[in-house]
Amino acid sequence: MQAVRVDGIEVAYDRVGQGPPLVLAHGATTDARLFQGQLRDLADEFTVVAWDEPGAGRSSDVPAGFTLADYARCLAAVVEDVGLGPAHLLGLSWGGTVVLELYRRTPGLVRTLLLVDTYAGWKGSLPAEVRARVEGAERMLAVPPQEFAPTLPGLFAGTPPAEAVRLLSVMSAATRPGSMRTELTVMAEADLSGLLPAITVPTLLLWGELDRRSPVDPVARAFLAAIPEATLVVLPGVGHLSNIEATEAFNRTVREFCRARS
Repeated sequence: MQAVRVDGIEVAYDRVGQGPPLVLAHGATTDARLFQGQLRDLADEFTVVAWDEPGAGRSSDVPAGFTLADYARCLAAVVEDVGLGPAHLLGLSWGGTVVLELYRRTPGLVRTLLLVDTYAGWKGSLPAEVRARVEGAERMLAVPPQEFAPTLPGLFAGTPPAEAVRLLSVMSAATRPGSMRTELTVMAEADLSGLLPAITVPTLLLWGELDRRSPVDPVARAFLAAIPEATLVVLPGVGHLSNIEATEAFNRTVREFCRARS
């Protein structure tokens, strides 16, 4: 584990391999462990970095009033701490919203964007569903920890692999309610749709065909229409956590995209 401090917040991250930097930002209720398959398989060609966002894993709690800009500032500090120049930035689900905000604030740190099953914020991608999603998240937060189900509808297209359920159970058990509430507030209010046409770096949109959390249509299609240098790859028969459900195809797609642009 390595770490960088940002205004008193310790931000932990894993770093493996050598080569061009590939920085991975996880989704809500998870941490760097979500990317075990990528840290293991892509380190032969890239310096692979997976952070624990503030409030998750080994990183410090989020202070009151933490914003999307604060998350992005902390992720930018990780990229700078790695010290290998502009990075391939991959964000999955909520992590993609953080990556977009980092690009908006500090585009010089970004070599390419890899946006995976993500959103331009809930308000920016699914405005009609914001209220229902907030209410669903509030119900989830009210469930006693021992009854919390880590595999939400749509995370997987089929029966979740047993190993994935175990991993998600461990990560969700460590989720801090305060962090989850902060993410919920930020995600509900975020609208980065206006940024998309201004993105000038090569962008990979990598989606699970059967993702019910962030559907290909309309979300991925809207990204594709808006971002000038975007390429959409849809993994067949896969849900929201495409990096776990189709690890081999996911890693191959990421490798080929980044290799061609390193």
